[in-house]
Amino acid sequence: MNPKKKTHLLEYGGKKQRFARSVVAGDLVFLSGSSGRTIATGEVSSDDPAEQTRVALDKVKIALEEAGSSLENILKVVILFKDISHYETVKQAEYDYYKEFAPALAEEPPASTVYQVVSLSKENMLVEFDIVAIKD
Repeated sequence: MNPKKKTHLLEYGGKKQRFARSVVAGDLVFLSGSSGRTIATGEVSSDDPAEQTRVALDKVKIALEEAGSSLENILKVVILFKDISHYETVKQAEYDYYKEFAPALAEEPPASTVYQVVSLSKENMLVEFDIVAIKD
């Protein structure tokens, strides 16, 4: 075990996954991709990109708090889209989420990059967030 980093494991439906929810190294927090898969079941929540965004950001919020950080500390967001036509819907849902839970990010958003990818880890996943933040 490396004393300079702390790993927080991910579980879906009580089953440990083969990757971490987050890794903290110094003052940086690196999150694994957060998608519309619910923590309770590991299944995708809905076929609506806005709903998948909200579920993903709920997971981001939980993971950051578990790692000793918060939404307000997000530095960089990478959003992976299965279909780039969902861009406006997802970005609006992200903005609305920040307005509700991290108003400072609505005013001063983090650096953000988007990619359209051929596929995500589940056929019905539409969006996934990759986050880098700092600790509180």
